[in-house]
Amino acid sequence: MVHVRHPRTAAWAAAAVLILVPAAAGCSDDGGGGSTTSPTPSATAPPTTSAPAANAPADPAAAKAEIVKNWTTFFDPKATTEAKVKVLENGEQLQLLLAAFSGDKNAAQSSAKVTDVQFTSATEAAVTYDLLVGGTPALPGAKGSAVYQDQTWKVSVKTLCALVKLSGNAAAPGC
Repeated sequence: MVHVRHPRTAAWAAAAVLILVPAAAGCSDDGGGGSTTSPTPSATAPPTTSAPAANAPADPAAAKAEIVKNWTTFFDPKATTEAKVKVLENGEQLQLLLAAFSGDKNAAQSSAKVTDVQFTSATEAAVTYDLLVGGTPALPGAKGSAVYQDQTWKVSVKTLCALVKLSGNAAAPGC
């Protein structure tokens, strides 16, 4: 009974970290919204050594490590705006908004921990993560996506728009 409002408050606080995104030009949903988890052949097929799978980048282990690193950076309240711009899809278009938002007290308490990465193509991945507020999971098992843009695995704008929508700001421009 004591924690009845905690999940909504925590979700709102976490989404507040991302409220800057709606003013961005593009919250596109190229894939039809939401992530779809389809069974992967990893349980039945051994890893290929000569050619990458059609639904994975050439080096899946390196790509996964980059995704985890870049998501951690983007959601790190101590990361610079410049660092966040580099790991956000179309981040250069959001630079001024990221800079303006960097002093928000909710942003200073929020972070993310990637718990799973499943490649859906050579340039896209479904990402499962815990959104943390003050180190406590506010949105455990959240679903998002990463995209390969400019030779870098980045947090998708679609993921940020989904979090903004969760905050109750469905009418936000661009989302």
